[in-house]
Amino acid sequence: MVPLRVEPKVYFANERTFLSWLHFCVVLGGLALGLLNFGDRVGQISGVVFTLVAMIFMGYAVNLYQSRSSMIRRRDPGPYDDQTGPYVLCAVLFFAIGLNFYLKFTSPSNMIF
Repeated sequence: MVPLRVEPKVYFANERTFLSWLHFCVVLGGLALGLLNFGDRVGQISGVVFTLVAMIFMGYAVNLYQSRSSMIRRRDPGPYDDQTGPYVLCAVLFFAIGLNFYLKFTSPSNMIF
């Protein structure tokens, strides 16, 4: 078996992907912080949920970055893609958004009549 040649741009692409995931985590954490500080009771509960979601995303990003960089160092031929992770993260995010809407529309302070 011939050893694979790894170009430096592969390391940078992995790091760039990691930083992109972290950017999303910071945006989501900022939203959660705003809800925690300036929201009503429902907003504070949603802020805690969004904080947990941002931490889940951060853990996923770190795990993916470390596994890919160890595969790159070992010159593993792949596959480097993740088939289930983004779907699970989207489901978690949709759950948090749905919970936010549910709490907002069923709270007694927001009744129309």
